[in-house]
Amino acid sequence: MEYIIFIVSMAALIYGADFVIEESEKIALHYKISSFVIGATVVALGTSLPEMAASIVASMHHKSDLAVSNVIGSNIFNIALVLGVAFLIARKLTPKRDMFADDSAWALFPIMVFLVVGYDGTISRFEGLVYVAMMGAYLMFLFNNASFVLEEEVDEDLAKEPFDWTKTGLLLLVGFVLVVGGANFAVESASQIARSFGVSEWVIGLLLVAMGTSLPELAVSIQAAKKGNADMIIGNIIGSNVANFTMVIGLAAIVNPLKVDFSANAFDIMTALILTVMLVFVTANKLYNRSTGIVFLLMMALVVENSFAALK
Repeated sequence: MEYIIFIVSMAALIYGADFVIEESEKIALHYKISSFVIGATVVALGTSLPEMAASIVASMHHKSDLAVSNVIGSNIFNIALVLGVAFLIARKLTPKRDMFADDSAWALFPIMVFLVVGYDGTISRFEGLVYVAMMGAYLMFLFNNASFVLEEEVDEDLAKEPFDWTKTGLLLLVGFVLVVGGANFAVESASQIARSFGVSEWVIGLLLVAMGTSLPELAVSIQAAKKGNADMIIGNIIGSNVANFTMVIGLAAIVNPLKVDFSANAFDIMTALILTVMLVFVTANKLYNRSTGIVFLLMMALVVENSFAALK
């Protein structure tokens, strides 16, 4: 029964996030807010909404392992699975933007800060506030860097639809209810599944919750890969990973200080770091090809194998 609850709650969480993103875009378009601003805020943060909801709820229930492993796992899935699949199916990827010069520091810096602030075993409320401030700095960077083409992430069809405040308000309410309710049930059912397997909540958060909350990024990147839009694919992943390590961990730590067991979870944390360094290397050398995709997917297989080994 817990598996059914988990699947249904994750579906509610993801669909609810879709409602919130789409209706927020409609409001922004109605008030003639530029598509760049929409892309940099609503879309960039919206794809991390499932991770944010799941980790905040986990923190409220004092389940630090679920809150942190969701972020670590999502970043691993985003690079290894999402980019791996995108690089495999895309015919040719040639970003207009220099991802290494403009974005590599943002890809690497948040996880380096995580290693520093979490090394003592706790991410405090103050450190959470610092993380949220980092997200603010990242958004300022986006606004001041006009070369970042985020306009293409905005759904053009939404701009053509007639605006109805009643319908939009109702769908926003439904979306938030699905997100909050889905996150609550997902966290509780994930904890029950962990107990039934006799494994830690970290493993379940890393393997199940993180995989589910990474589905929006996977969907966006697959569509972008079909169009050969390299800027959207890589920009979406970097933006999502920044949001995961800043807004998600930051807000979860503000709700309740987070416990981090580096020794017990060294493999997953170091894998997230290695994948981030690999992403920086790929952007530096413009290795946007199928070979890179295969390497990323092999890394994903190692993570899954290690997680399944923990289930035995």
